[in-house]
Amino acid sequence: MQTIIFDVDDTLYDQSLSFYRTVRHLISNELSDEQIAAIFKASRKHSEYLFDLSEAGKITRKEWQIGRMKRALEDFNIKITEEEAENFHNHYVKEQSNIELFPEIKELLQELKLAGYPLGILTNGEKNHQQMKIDQLQLHHWVRHDHTFISGAYGYAKPMKEIFEIVEHQLHLSSDQITYIGDSYEKDIIGAKSVGWKAIWMNHRKKAKPKGINLSPDNEVHSAKQLYELIKVEFLTD
Repeated sequence: MQTIIFDVDDTLYDQSLSFYRTVRHLISNELSDEQIAAIFKASRKHSEYLFDLSEAGKITRKEWQIGRMKRALEDFNIKITEEEAENFHNHYVKEQSNIELFPEIKELLQELKLAGYPLGILTNGEKNHQQMKIDQLQLHHWVRHDHTFISGAYGYAKPMKEIFEIVEHQLHLSSDQITYIGDSYEKDIIGAKSVGWKAIWMNHRKKAKPKGINLSPDNEVHSAKQLYELIKVEFLTD
């Protein structure tokens, strides 16, 4: 029986909603949904780049947290100070205390658990912050605490092979016994496939596959509904 492991951010819930509310509250109420969506997309690009620098010890965690917001807004000619960027980050974190699972994901987790599938979490980020989101999503109903892996607790982050190998070792699994589901091609799909896991790309942002990369997901879905339907066929149908 496969163990199914999920990423958290923008895989189990819509990460953009907290961002939308923060932009409207602190930046402007006049920006359109399309404009905020574009800023959010830019913030994710800058966040991934700066996160890697932070993990490598080249910048501080604070520089990553406020730099991603500052750079994303500046891409759209919205200038903010360091203090305003820090305030943005702090408000964004508070908004994340209201996150909710995609409805289809909640149903999926329940059905997988009832069917007896072992479930897990593997997420990048600072331990306490990611744990707050895991608690808010009430993932303890479906995922055991010792099946939850947060990169900040181990010193390795996706897509580094070490964090995936830690999961295998602690769960006493071989690579062919794990299916991983995540939204980031660079972090989730490349990381999982590089150690031989099966990988499903939760591409609900409909991003283009990065060029020049040979590793490909086993499946790609574009919504939580499609993910539910895929998993139901592959794992929940007799």
